[in-house]
Amino acid sequence: MHSPSLSRAPLATAIQRQTRRQVILPRALLTTLLLLGAGEVLAAPTSINVAAQPLSSALQQLGQQSNLQIIYDPQLLQGLKANAVSGTLEPEEALHRLLLGSGLTYQITGNTVSLIPVSGAAGDAMQLGAISISGKAPGSQTEGTGLYTTYSSSSSTRLNLTPRETPQSVTVLTRQRLDDQKLTNLTDVLDATAGITVTRNGMGTENDTYWSRGSQIQNFEVDGVPTSTRLDNYTQSTAMYDRVEVVRGATGLISGLGNPSATINLIRKRPTAEAQASVTGEAGNWDRYGTGMDVSGPLTESGNVRGRLVVDYKTQGSWVDRFKQDSQLVYGITEFDLSEATLLTVGFSYQKTQVDSPMRGGYPSYFTNGEKSHVHRSLNTSPDWSYNDHDQTNFFTSVEHQFDNGWSGKIEYGHTENKFDQLYAVATGTLDQATGSGTGLLPVRWSGTPRQDNIDAYFTGPFSLFGREHELILGVTATNYKESTPSYGDWLRDYSFNVPDISHWDGNSPKPATPVVSKGHMEEKQLGTYLTSRFHVTDDLTVILGGRLTDWKRDTDTQPYGGEASTVKERETGIFTPYTGVVYDLDDNWSLYASYTKIFNPQASYVRDINNKSLAPTEGKGYEVGVKGTFFDEKLNTSLALFKLEQDNLAVWMSDTQAYRLEQSTETKGVELELNGELAEGWQASAGYAYSVTTNADDARIVTNAPRHMLKTFTSYRLPGALDKVTVGGGVNWQSKIGEDLRYYEQGSYAVTNLMARYDITKNLSASLNVNNLFDREYYSMVYYDGMYGAPRNFMTSFKYSF
Repeated sequence: MHSPSLSRAPLATAIQRQTRRQVILPRALLTTLLLLGAGEVLAAPTSINVAAQPLSSALQQLGQQSNLQIIYDPQLLQGLKANAVSGTLEPEEALHRLLLGSGLTYQITGNTVSLIPVSGAAGDAMQLGAISISGKAPGSQTEGTGLYTTYSSSSSTRLNLTPRETPQSVTVLTRQRLDDQKLTNLTDVLDATAGITVTRNGMGTENDTYWSRGSQIQNFEVDGVPTSTRLDNYTQSTAMYDRVEVVRGATGLISGLGNPSATINLIRKRPTAEAQASVTGEAGNWDRYGTGMDVSGPLTESGNVRGRLVVDYKTQGSWVDRFKQDSQLVYGITEFDLSEATLLTVGFSYQKTQVDSPMRGGYPSYFTNGEKSHVHRSLNTSPDWSYNDHDQTNFFTSVEHQFDNGWSGKIEYGHTENKFDQLYAVATGTLDQATGSGTGLLPVRWSGTPRQDNIDAYFTGPFSLFGREHELILGVTATNYKESTPSYGDWLRDYSFNVPDISHWDGNSPKPATPVVSKGHMEEKQLGTYLTSRFHVTDDLTVILGGRLTDWKRDTDTQPYGGEASTVKERETGIFTPYTGVVYDLDDNWSLYASYTKIFNPQASYVRDINNKSLAPTEGKGYEVGVKGTFFDEKLNTSLALFKLEQDNLAVWMSDTQAYRLEQSTETKGVELELNGELAEGWQASAGYAYSVTTNADDARIVTNAPRHMLKTFTSYRLPGALDKVTVGGGVNWQSKIGEDLRYYEQGSYAVTNLMARYDITKNLSASLNVNNLFDREYYSMVYYDGMYGAPRNFMTSFKYSF
């Protein structure tokens, strides 16, 4: 059989152009690994499908699929991740793509390949993927891996670390997980995330809240850059994201100010080196329909310019009468290789959401006789003139540069606008069981166009000290948030309309007049600088030391028409947030870790006392210890965490006064167990249990709207053999009882079961079915004076065509 002559020199040059950072490694005696098969390299294209994963296991798969023998020193591959490679390719081309950015080249004879480091000026060198630029490290992108876990994350400390190397609890909802469970918005994502409680205070409104470790989540980021909670992050469509990373606990090192609940980091999809495209469609009960497309790949013949475009449209009804929501998303991103070491990224997103008859709040929980109302789940207490419209626009650009000494730098600018106009009505009063009367409407209107500008810049790279190599990152983040909003008189308490019989009401009522009575302006600025080092003290012990210095200010101006203007100025300067993390490797699979940080968080602008005065910032400390394990070439990650949070000035809502008060010397203690990843070939699983309780200085439990116990599971399995075109899955979400005071307003423990199935009709076309709340469990997603039901049993069918 003819054995083609393969030239090494051009390929080595191409790979060297991709090398980003280099550190010197001593030469070692090459050891040989026979990956599979013997024979000669075939020039004919072969079907290749290798997911992004550790380079060692990727080479094994490539050898099995291409009949190659690959020789290498195992030390060369430590810490390296492989790019995803798929398609009908010649073996050499597949190997070329697999090694891009690895700092490795090869020599090839027949069917035998020898991997060697690319020669540098100072000797042989290789890339350290662990310290690659944030968000772009090999193994960090989850698209195409098929996994429920990721190989690296930078959401905890900004350093790209594996889950096992990260001294905090991190959960990553990968692209595969988002697709399998049809998690299309942020509320759905967090409802499926271990350790997170979602309170749905309405439907189609902006007041869903998320809780973790006894506190409301207020820290949100996009690609690691903080974004204000007032930009209505809950509406975010996941169609434009590769994954969602959730770091539980305090993250002041990267987010600056914040409470010790969690930080939500949404990581955007990026352009792919190879052309790919997909079209999706979906249909479900309650008149829910959607379609979308995702196109990505090189825009020039050389591949130095790459682009991606995501378009998504959904129109949805609900189990609630008269509710309708339409949403459109357009997301575009382009990458330009300005040189061998410099990357320019430019992108935008636009999302429009229009909701008719959104329901803010819920249903009256009790009749006048004290019995629970148990109204029908389809009841909508919102009038037909209510609406909620949003136009959210984001522009971003960044420049990244890889220096010859192994360091890299990045600077990013982003601008976000959230134009909104909302007219709601909340049902008030108490229902008469016999007549259905007793309910009135309390309308309110809000509008405005909040804007936020961000600048984020940092340098990261290796340095040598005491004969060992360590990593360092130095950065600065500046945010400027502005909003100018008209006031329509807040809640229109003089509106008088009594619903005659709420069970048979069609939403018809007079539309209130909403003249502007005043205007307000708020500007909030934050400037933070941080420095973090990861020291490799021994082969088994790493220590992360860091700190952040933050300046913060907020000015709030109010100008009543015909009245006296008022200004409130709040300032905090020189806030220092220390961070310490320790990780000790017990063996190749297990490690122990501990972390500590301080907590400082100015209260949100709406957090006021009974006299409508702002409250002092929350301060405290956070501690976490645990054990982590990784298995099956880092495709499965497990963790056990114990945490303790100490806080002063914790704001607690008082339903009797409709205001907040501050609790001192509060403690939150808990434990979390989690498993994410591949249990066996074709079997992905996610399971997480969390216990958390918050007490005040008198050791009495507070924050009872979050459960003590919570368990969330989901798994998928591709059937073997002749049934390998079928994937089945399912999971259960369970939580213990919650309530405003665990006496009058209370929701007992409950479980919701979800199922999914997918069938690969052809290589390119698949169809899926998702069934949520399989047993039609009736439960409240909000427990208060006006309870809000969770979704009844529902289904969604969908298809995806990839080409």
